[in-house]
Amino acid sequence: MIESDRELSAMVQELWDNDVNRLKPGKDYRISLQGKAGDSMAVNDNNDGAGYPLFTFVNENIFKKETFLAFISLLDNYESDTGEPEIVTPEEVAENHKFLDSIIQTPTMKIAHKYLVEKHLSPENETQFKEQLYRIWFELYARRGSSRPDSSGFEHVFVGETRGGRTVIGFHNWIQLYLQEKLGHIDYKGYSVNANSPKPDENKHILALQFSWKNGIKPKGSIFIGVSPEFEFALYTLCFLTSPNERVKVQFSFYDVEIVCHHYNQKHIGTTYPVLLRYQNP
Repeated sequence: MIESDRELSAMVQELWDNDVNRLKPGKDYRISLQGKAGDSMAVNDNNDGAGYPLFTFVNENIFKKETFLAFISLLDNYESDTGEPEIVTPEEVAENHKFLDSIIQTPTMKIAHKYLVEKHLSPENETQFKEQLYRIWFELYARRGSSRPDSSGFEHVFVGETRGGRTVIGFHNWIQLYLQEKLGHIDYKGYSVNANSPKPDENKHILALQFSWKNGIKPKGSIFIGVSPEFEFALYTLCFLTSPNERVKVQFSFYDVEIVCHHYNQKHIGTTYPVLLRYQNP
């Protein structure tokens, strides 16, 4: 492991250890992996490896916690189809700020901030740090093929988008997945594995999967399950600012993971998500 990855791994382990709002598998939520997804890109195909929803139980009291509440309030602020310009209302801007205000007070975000200040990558002043986070995550930009600002890092990663109505892009967040599945907008089609990745485990926090959303298909997506919004926000911000590489290998808890983090114009997050490489032996 190269030295910069080792240092980042230590940081991610610290974020993980301090993620006080993380849910416990089997206790706070349960998922049902069922079968392996097929390779098909069709929405209504016979390759569905799962006849039932992914989530069998989530303790929704968790969603009353401040950061979860602020996070969930952002999920309905976006037009999912790329090419449709986003109209950001003053209320939505206020909700974005409220979310940043809530996560900036959490242990994970404080740890990330302190580290970024030490590395001269973020301002020490909290207000300026919030402005930096806003720019990275919430400032709009035009995604490929669009002439008008129709996307943001937050929308792509946490909410999900559709391209041409048929393909789901982004959408790497379990809370959005759970809420959309509950509304009947998600059809979970099974877990994904390739030659290099282990079969997922219902009691672990990373999952590669296939699903359809509205009328589009996500042939393969990878997400953390059960972690808090502030953990993901801290982790991805850290990777975005510390690593010019677009793939960073980190080891923490039970996991060897590659964090994929694509920049957009070096100023915004294009996409970011975890790829499970292997489980570490406990």
